[in-house]
Amino acid sequence: MVVSGPSGVGKSTVVRAVLDVNPQIWLSVSVTTRSPRPGEVDGIDYFFITDSQFDDLVSSGGLLEWAEYAGNRYGTPAQPVLDKRMSGSPVILEIEVQGAREVRHSAPDAHLVFIAPPDQATLRARLMGRGTEDSADLATRLAIADSELAAAAEFDLVLVNADVSECAGALVALVADLTRN
Repeated sequence: MVVSGPSGVGKSTVVRAVLDVNPQIWLSVSVTTRSPRPGEVDGIDYFFITDSQFDDLVSSGGLLEWAEYAGNRYGTPAQPVLDKRMSGSPVILEIEVQGAREVRHSAPDAHLVFIAPPDQATLRARLMGRGTEDSADLATRLAIADSELAAAAEFDLVLVNADVSECAGALVALVADLTRN
C-alpha cells in the first residue's frame, strides 16, 4: 500500500496511528538528501544520506522509486520492500505523489491511497504549525500541494484527514480488507 498526499496533510500521523493498531504492518523507511528536522532519527524517520550516496542508489537500481521534492531527493530502497512482500508481510510506503506514480508503474498491484486535507486553510495551518519550514520553503510546499491535490483522482482511494482517528480507522479497515484478499 502506498500512502501519499501533500506535505503537511498528516500522512505520518495517520500512518503511525495505523501502525499502533496493526504492528505487523511493515513501514518502509525512505532515504533522503535533506537534513534531519529536530527530533528526527536516522534509520527511523528517514535514512539521511548524501547526494553522492543517493546518486549511487539511483545508478545501481537500488530504489523502487525516487522523487525530487522542494529541492531535496527522497526514495524508497527497493530490496527491503521486495523482501517483505515476498515474505507475505503487509507493507506501507509513505511517499510523495511523484513517487506514488512510479510505484503504480513498477508495482501495478499496489493500492494507492491519497490523504487530502479538509481544505487549503487547514493545510496551510498544519504546515505553519509544524514550525519546520522557513517562509520560502513553506511557500514552495504550498505551491506543490496545489498540483498534488489535483492528482488525487489518480489514486485508488482518497481519504480526507479532518480527524486523524477517523482517517486512520478507514486506512486500518482498508489494510484488513487487502490482507484478507
